[in-house]
Amino acid sequence: MERQNIVYFAADQMRADTLHHLGNTASHTPNLDALAAEGVSFRNAFCQNPVCVPSRCSFLTGLYPHTMGHRTMHFLQNDDEPNILKTMKQNGYEVVWCGRNDVVPADKSKEAYCNDYYSGFDLDALQKRSAAPAAAGSPDNLYSFYLGDTTGAMTMENGDDNIVNHAIEYLEARQKNGSDKPFFLYVTLGFPHPPYGCSKPFYGMTDREALPPRRPDLSATTGKPGMLHGIHDKQQLTGWPEERWSELRATYLDMTAKFDDLFGRLKAKLTETGVDDQTTIFVFSDHGDYTGDYGIAEKVQNCFDDPVCNVPLIVRPAKGIPCNPRVTTALAELVDLTATVADLTGIDPGYRQFGKSLLPVIEGVCDEHREAVCCEGGRIYGEEHCMEKGHGPESPYWPRLSTQASENGEHTKAVMYRTHKVKYVKRLYEDDELYDLEKDPMELTNRIHDPQYAETARECQLKMLDFMIETGDYVPVRRDKR
Repeated sequence: MERQNIVYFAADQMRADTLHHLGNTASHTPNLDALAAEGVSFRNAFCQNPVCVPSRCSFLTGLYPHTMGHRTMHFLQNDDEPNILKTMKQNGYEVVWCGRNDVVPADKSKEAYCNDYYSGFDLDALQKRSAAPAAAGSPDNLYSFYLGDTTGAMTMENGDDNIVNHAIEYLEARQKNGSDKPFFLYVTLGFPHPPYGCSKPFYGMTDREALPPRRPDLSATTGKPGMLHGIHDKQQLTGWPEERWSELRATYLDMTAKFDDLFGRLKAKLTETGVDDQTTIFVFSDHGDYTGDYGIAEKVQNCFDDPVCNVPLIVRPAKGIPCNPRVTTALAELVDLTATVADLTGIDPGYRQFGKSLLPVIEGVCDEHREAVCCEGGRIYGEEHCMEKGHGPESPYWPRLSTQASENGEHTKAVMYRTHKVKYVKRLYEDDELYDLEKDPMELTNRIHDPQYAETARECQLKMLDFMIETGDYVPVRRDKR
């Protein structure tokens, strides 16, 4: 099999419903829409944890977060853990990693994972710096993460520009040197992660009057977990008029438009340097964002509403790979990425992973891929190292992290099992959740105590038990030399 090139172009905190071709008429994503027209866009793709580190450790291995214990922002990969970047380098690919890390400890070398690593610059420090102007205003400005027009300011946007420029320079240098070595280009940006701010001409690009409906305030829901209520109460955003929410939500879409533009620049360079036809492109996000749904900004560590776990996923295969371009309703998970790359390239990852190749769906053989998708997060009582302490009220992250660090039961360990029709969440210390997605797509009413749904809940519980038994661990491929 010919060694095609692979591109991962990853967003940070992008919801699936930001994309124009998936029905958001207010958004501007022409480059991603064009890519979807060449490949397959998965309307029902889901991350395996709704925050950065566990999700990235999962999709780069094809293992679920619980398999290796990845359910906190502080636990990065161990040296002996598998990783698709490491696998591709070991199999002769030139691996170029541009952008966010959130996988390998910062004090460790990236040499085992890639031939070239470029961070763009310290994006974590940038997030704190770019959020600082909001602190001068009211607490609701700080905790909403809203910045608006950031033209002329130093923000994550500058880092994203640098990251894509580095990827483009790599492609230009490769062409100049006449290299025919296959490459794996992992470009991972900061946008549209909060704070919600963007420079012109992207700021203001979204029509504030054309936004899709926002999910009602948390007070209009029943049976939601304590974590959401804790964040909702501390962010103090309940008094916002709808116009203000619209501005925040539109700014998030402005940031998505910038992400789309950056992808367009890279895609044009792939074409210009003559490698686009030999390259399979994956565009996706590590997780989503509430963006005002339920009256909440940002993300959450152990809740699984679609805004935070339903992510964009577009796969455009290299020329010669059978493909039926369309938007598919097939349920997919980010753990499926590694299995798909292995299937495309013929490379054996060397260990048992839990992803399932997306190629049959891409080829158009079917629009059924998984019976259900899963997402997970949270902690058990007493796991202080999982609390992410150290953020005071002056931090925009304080509402989430202080709730996460409390001992009142909000940060419960939980697992989601979602089919096309229902979503079931098993919670260790709180009531479980069950939503009828056909009748209640905004997940407003928890039916877990409704007798009419008792059998449905029971079926989901048994399926989840099978899932946890099957994926609870993996046996490393190593034996005693004796």
